[in-house]
Amino acid sequence: MKGRRPRPLDDGDFSYPRVSGLLTLTKPMEYTGTPVLQSATIVLMENILSPASKNIKLAASTLIRGNLVAFPTETVYGLGADATNSLAVSEMYRVKGRPQGHPVIVHISSIETLEIWAKNIPDYALKLAKAFWPGPMTLILPRTQIAKNFITGGQDNVGVRVPSDTIAQELLKEFEAQGGIGVVAPSANRFGAVSPTSARDVQSELGQYISKETLILDGGRSFIGIESTVIYCVEARPKILRPGSISEKMIEKILGIKTQINCSNLSNPNIKAPGTLKSHYSPKARVLISGEPKSGDGFIALEKIATPKGVYRLAAPKTNIEFAYQLYGALRSADDKKIEKVYVVPPYGDDIAIAINDRLEKASCII
Repeated sequence: MKGRRPRPLDDGDFSYPRVSGLLTLTKPMEYTGTPVLQSATIVLMENILSPASKNIKLAASTLIRGNLVAFPTETVYGLGADATNSLAVSEMYRVKGRPQGHPVIVHISSIETLEIWAKNIPDYALKLAKAFWPGPMTLILPRTQIAKNFITGGQDNVGVRVPSDTIAQELLKEFEAQGGIGVVAPSANRFGAVSPTSARDVQSELGQYISKETLILDGGRSFIGIESTVIYCVEARPKILRPGSISEKMIEKILGIKTQINCSNLSNPNIKAPGTLKSHYSPKARVLISGEPKSGDGFIALEKIATPKGVYRLAAPKTNIEFAYQLYGALRSADDKKIEKVYVVPPYGDDIAIAINDRLEKASCII
């Protein structure tokens, strides 16, 4: 059942999807505090559309016309724009409040079109692409002339990804069928804020900034819940600029060589890449990864860790995978509850825990 995603469900249908490939995992249950199943019926808002075939076609034509479309990926929801349309990309930057010159990732439907955007691709990068695409991995590669400064931040490199989410795949293929060649899609939130993992998150975050032409495709909650692994593939060895669910251990297994995470010894120390700023992924609440919560504070930790008296338990995941899946929703919940401080007990391990801790460190950074 490779790449399968659920469509909007009717009341009483509580099935959960599965994906295949290297991340063959059942979708983790969200923590609700009580074991009560929730209705899956969604009341669609004005800009939110179901992923029916006619809406996929409409969304693709919306992108072709130079407007924006928010859509689900397996990591988080992205705010898409035609990667060759400078006006559309500029509007995307405006909606996000993203600093001009901060690069964005081009999303394509398959490895077959990679050479439209990238050149001089190292053999190790091709091995990674064949192993992990479609999937939650972004490769930073030397750019072709198609990749303009307005998406690369004036750098000689471009980030490219092939998402595995079925709805994202359908949209990208339809976009290409209508004449497009790539969609830039940073997370569909205001710059520096918590990434959205549902269509409602996008509407809540960007509703006051988007135009009436902007569409949001509702594909349910993003399966992984944190952003893609970003790998710098311009030098002799790959270097992980942003950890994600494709871990260092997984990469080294494919390549048989060591990699580095968040390294500071790049040949060009001024390289910019998505998600590498010191402060990022931050809710309005202050995030703390040490200290003792007091009454009225929020609390996120693995289920085995007891809830301190008087605090709001925002999430109690059983595993590190569930931790990633629930994290951003829990942080948004804290803001909805107007909680001022959220204490998080970080998970441990050499798996997705590394990416979770990266996000927590950036979310807790005060600059």
